[in-house]
Amino acid sequence: MSKPLLVIVGAGPGVSAAVARKFGAEGYRVVLVARSQDSLNVLAQELESRGIEAHAVAADAAKPESIEAAFKTIRDKHGSPEALLYNAAVISKARISTLEESRLVEELQVNVVGALTSVKQVVPEFVERKRGTILITGGGLALHPNPEYASLSIGKAAVRSLAYSLAQELKPHDVYVGTVTIGGYVSPGTYYDPDRIAEKYWDLARERDAVEFVFAERNR
Repeated sequence: MSKPLLVIVGAGPGVSAAVARKFGAEGYRVVLVARSQDSLNVLAQELESRGIEAHAVAADAAKPESIEAAFKTIRDKHGSPEALLYNAAVISKARISTLEESRLVEELQVNVVGALTSVKQVVPEFVERKRGTILITGGGLALHPNPEYASLSIGKAAVRSLAYSLAQELKPHDVYVGTVTIGGYVSPGTYYDPDRIAEKYWDLARERDAVEFVFAERNR
């Protein structure tokens, strides 16, 4: 029997890499999805060096057709996913009073719409087989907006709502949806060490009894 497959959209060297290491250590294969093929190849090689089967598929989370094509490639080459992590986000600095409408719309394409597109690639199969895990990276800005990061604050609030709504929709089908709301700056060796955060993704996926875990120092 082949190992279950985790697809990470918005893969990079921080939280998503840590989640890939954790799930890989627990017996998952991993497919990494992001815009830069070269960066993905480096990350895939690092995972392979740890004995984790990893593959790289380039796609742009801001473009639904690109995500759709990536998932077709994944299915054709690696099989159907058992789990999805959406980790893509645009982090830019701007206040509401100076935020251009076009910029907000453009960034929401990654911060929210990309999550919707990615989810839609796996939901039909998950529902049909009554099994599957969907994880979404949230942020403390959803709970405590930062006026200096208006677009991301709006995006994280929206994607949190998406996660909760999807969880309610899919629970009757035994499909799990969870989000880790990260309440600080991710940095190795700190409270917000990505490997510590990755443990919470695994806990949610394994226990399946809560939609959200707020990873914040005040919860220590």
